[in-house]
Amino acid sequence: MSAATSASSSKSAVSTPVLRIQPSQGFVSFGLREIWSYRELLYFLIWRDIKVRYKQTLLGAAWAIIQPFATMLVFSLFFGKLAKMPSDGIPYPIFVYAALVPWSFFAQGLTQSSNSLVTSANLIKKVYFPRLTIPVATVLSGVVDFILAFVVLLGMMAYYRMVPTLNALWLPFLLLLALTTALGIGLWLAALNVQFRDVHYVVPFITQFWMFATPVAYPSSLLSEPWRTLYGLNPMVGVVEGFRWALLGAGSAPKPIILASSLAALLLVIGGAFYFRRTEKTFADVV
Repeated sequence: MSAATSASSSKSAVSTPVLRIQPSQGFVSFGLREIWSYRELLYFLIWRDIKVRYKQTLLGAAWAIIQPFATMLVFSLFFGKLAKMPSDGIPYPIFVYAALVPWSFFAQGLTQSSNSLVTSANLIKKVYFPRLTIPVATVLSGVVDFILAFVVLLGMMAYYRMVPTLNALWLPFLLLLALTTALGIGLWLAALNVQFRDVHYVVPFITQFWMFATPVAYPSSLLSEPWRTLYGLNPMVGVVEGFRWALLGAGSAPKPIILASSLAALLLVIGGAFYFRRTEKTFADVV
């Protein structure tokens, strides 16, 4: 009886899967398969970020609408009324709000993801999981705010009697482009923020400068070719101009700009992912 029990326990020990955790060496992959195996954790982190963002706030998720809408009012007053900024024949309030909707999604994802590892320090030190899931979840959680702000944009379109065309089918791709850009920059900054906490103070400046380097308050048509296409190397230029074209019919299809923006965003996310994966072995020791 004891021999059978011993044989059974020995067989059980052999069949038990073993996970060995060790620092990565040499070429490091993105780890997408590992992230997929932890998809339930990714869902939990997304839900956590959504709940924490508006916990103990009076207005809750309404801030997702108030922030871009208030910015639109300020821009409409100073750039639309006083500076007489051109808007490609579109009423200036909806012209700028159509840009602020994807821009707010990008800016929030960039800001939150850059600080995501530091705020999750206790989790990183105690449990093993793909560290890449933290910034990915932070960026994805902003989709809820995007949807809320987008509903207001549809209401403004109804007010100005604008009807979406089939070009609106491009919107999921443009949202993906904004998400890729935010994640690409966020991965770089999140990894750097673990080593250098100065990044936390630099991010607001980067975000503010980037907004004025993006045609949010003005049209990219102010630039002539080939400078306008080169301007698309800023990935958010393709997102903003694409949103205006797809929803409001502003100008012709900005295909060269979107192509340049897509290539730039792809390089950013690939470079950011490789840098993140190469440095993540030190996160638990430094954070």
